[in-house]
Amino acid sequence: MTELTSIDDVEAMLAGQDYVCGRSLATVVFLGLKLGRPLFLEGEAGVGKTEIAKALAAGLGRRLIRLQCYEGLDASSAVYEWNFAEQMIAIRAAEATGGVDRERLTDELFTEDFLIARPLLQAMRPQEGGAPVLLIDELDRTDAPFEAFLLEALSDFQVTIPELGTIAAPEPPIVVLTSNRTREVHDALKRRCLYHWVDYPGFDREIEILQARAPEAAEALSREVVAFVQKLRTEDLFKKPGVAETIDWAKCLLALDVISLSPEVIADTLGAILKYQDDIQKMQGSEAKRILDEARAGLEPA
Repeated sequence: MTELTSIDDVEAMLAGQDYVCGRSLATVVFLGLKLGRPLFLEGEAGVGKTEIAKALAAGLGRRLIRLQCYEGLDASSAVYEWNFAEQMIAIRAAEATGGVDRERLTDELFTEDFLIARPLLQAMRPQEGGAPVLLIDELDRTDAPFEAFLLEALSDFQVTIPELGTIAAPEPPIVVLTSNRTREVHDALKRRCLYHWVDYPGFDREIEILQARAPEAAEALSREVVAFVQKLRTEDLFKKPGVAETIDWAKCLLALDVISLSPEVIADTLGAILKYQDDIQKMQGSEAKRILDEARAGLEPA
């Protein structure tokens, strides 16, 4: 594991993975690693919550294990399942040889050979290079029963499989939970974690992020792109563009050999930054020009 003895080390390590973060977020990450506490990151979609887990795993040289949450996710789907197809083949093979000892066969069917480990069980297992980074992404998409199960699993860092018993992590994984706050996550789970709200970055930091993720973009174009997106976030939109959309848009503009924004270029590429037709419709025609003019007016000379 990379030795991280200070908050500056965390910032440098993340910067080495092209993740530009503020001091407050680097502090929370440092404390999470130092104290062995899960990180709970909330914020709008596209502000970099998932990316920090990826950067942590890459920077520390650890495996990243991702549990993508969704409505209806239950404990068994997150922990393990039995390979029923392989079990049926084993049963048919045993029957074909004759003289089946059913009790013995049952014991053989519910062993590691037929177990499919899902993310939570994988995270409890020893990993080459050390404990993995476990990303539990978009926790707010699940329901209360799964939260209650997760609370127990993260308290003791162990899971129970009825046929095999309890499996405890020899070294607790580095846990990052994210939420887009489509609903409130229970306080009991939050109390187990170190909390941080990941907000939209300021102008200078978003420029840094864009330079790290799309370094081929000219400075003048990068400043126009960031200024326009930041102005766009002040508008009454159903879904405001995140940093991920800023990066995607810049790359689209580069692919089109655009060197400066214009209302026509914006109209042609709005689908890179806005994902709802109603929002796109609002920004057509004179609206795009107005926002572009206001964005340029707010730019200081580079």
